[in-house]
Amino acid sequence: MRARVRELVGGAVAAIEAERRRIDELNVYPVPDGDTGTNLTLTVRAVAEALAKDGPDDRPGLAHELSRAALMGARGNSGVILSQILRGATDALAVSLDLPRAFRSASDAAYRAVKKPVEGTMLTAIRAMAEAAESGADLPAIVVAGDACVEQTREMLPVLREAGVVDAGAAGLVAIVRGIVAVVEGEPLAAAPEHTESLSLDAIHQELSRYRYCTVFVVEGDDLDADALAAELEEIGDSLLVVGDRGALKVHVHTDDPGRALSLGTAQGVVGGVEIANMHAQTHRREERLLHAVPAHTRCAAVAVSIGHGNRNLFESLGATVVDGGTTMNPSTADLVAALDSVNADEVVLLPNNGNVIMAAEHAAENSAKQVHVVPSHSLQAGLAALVAFDPGSSCEDNAEAMNEARGAVATAAVTLASRDVQLNGVAVEKGKWLGLEDGEPVAGGDSFDEVARAVADRLLQEPRAILTLLLGDDPQPVESLLADLAANHPEVELEVHEGGQPHYALLLSAE
Repeated sequence: MRARVRELVGGAVAAIEAERRRIDELNVYPVPDGDTGTNLTLTVRAVAEALAKDGPDDRPGLAHELSRAALMGARGNSGVILSQILRGATDALAVSLDLPRAFRSASDAAYRAVKKPVEGTMLTAIRAMAEAAESGADLPAIVVAGDACVEQTREMLPVLREAGVVDAGAAGLVAIVRGIVAVVEGEPLAAAPEHTESLSLDAIHQELSRYRYCTVFVVEGDDLDADALAAELEEIGDSLLVVGDRGALKVHVHTDDPGRALSLGTAQGVVGGVEIANMHAQTHRREERLLHAVPAHTRCAAVAVSIGHGNRNLFESLGATVVDGGTTMNPSTADLVAALDSVNADEVVLLPNNGNVIMAAEHAAENSAKQVHVVPSHSLQAGLAALVAFDPGSSCEDNAEAMNEARGAVATAAVTLASRDVQLNGVAVEKGKWLGLEDGEPVAGGDSFDEVARAVADRLLQEPRAILTLLLGDDPQPVESLLADLAANHPEVELEVHEGGQPHYALLLSAE
């Protein structure tokens, strides 16, 4: 049974990944941060990653595992709602394979999760599919009902009607169901209906969200009170979701004070899985990406080497084709050439994002049929900073110049466990202790992650900086205390936190 569920989730992953970029572009509600497709993709990937490991093979056990994986891996508003849709469906399927009951349970769970439900969203889409299932429709017909609902969302919400787009969350949800149904039916994945021919300027230019930071985290404890936490969070933000149970809660809130939100969480339990994104910056990046987008063929493309699911998402969201660096962040020249030749552009900029990959990148550039400029980024953080300056409408040469300038303006650091004894300014850092690096050089060490992370962050912020970005590793340490200290000591600095997912480094930092 586990293998079959793995296949079904694989269909969902394939479907949402195929639609991810288009759904990101549709995203104007509840805020135009252009990440709904990405958040849904990462949420479904989290479920797939859980199923790839050994685990229960019975219906109740699988239902519990899928529900928890979706909750813990949920990203953004859409991902958290999707986790509750999956929870409702799996709760019903754990008892019996009753399709109408599963869809209705999914719909009811989604509506319960949202304090102030809004029609014309993914809530409406799951309800429409539940009603179709209850009327006796088979799976393909349920998808048709979902697609029809997605088209209707354009007229349900004024912001969608004015922008001329359908709801991104609804479109993403139906894409996920379409992928599952394709596997059940043994048919190739069907193309999604073309709900909109092209994005209007109204769809591209949207007002900034009321609050700046999208803040997501998990609280774990023994007797958590979701209602009490929600009441406190409601005073400092909106777009609030607090879902889960007495043992684990997933929180999503838009706020100007993410430190306060985390403090409210820590008052109830242990906080983890922290992600803080600057929605205003995301909105600006979305506008720039859409205004410069050329659907059929771009003058210049970007290829980047990356590692970690979250880092891959960040590079893709900035327009890059990603080459998986593998566990050693060391792809072959052949891998790089294949990626360069696959992009639909005559010119390419290549970001190696690791000093050890630069030579392979240069060899790949020499052996590619495309005109390639290597931007010699020595780290993931430098590569991300460089990619912000990328413009697909400019020449490869102009892009390389702008990206090199952006790369040179960022300061980078990392926190890892020392793999050997290190001499640090005359002080020994023993193997297995925390080690802080600035631009690859040891600068701090000790037993406490917080103290070492704080030391390297303070070093990066010795010069005036506007933004500090933190990328959490695949085994992330708690950062709520670090974030609170940084907010108090550097109030002028905007903080962004993302789950990078990179191995070996518990924390990667960059200051711009």
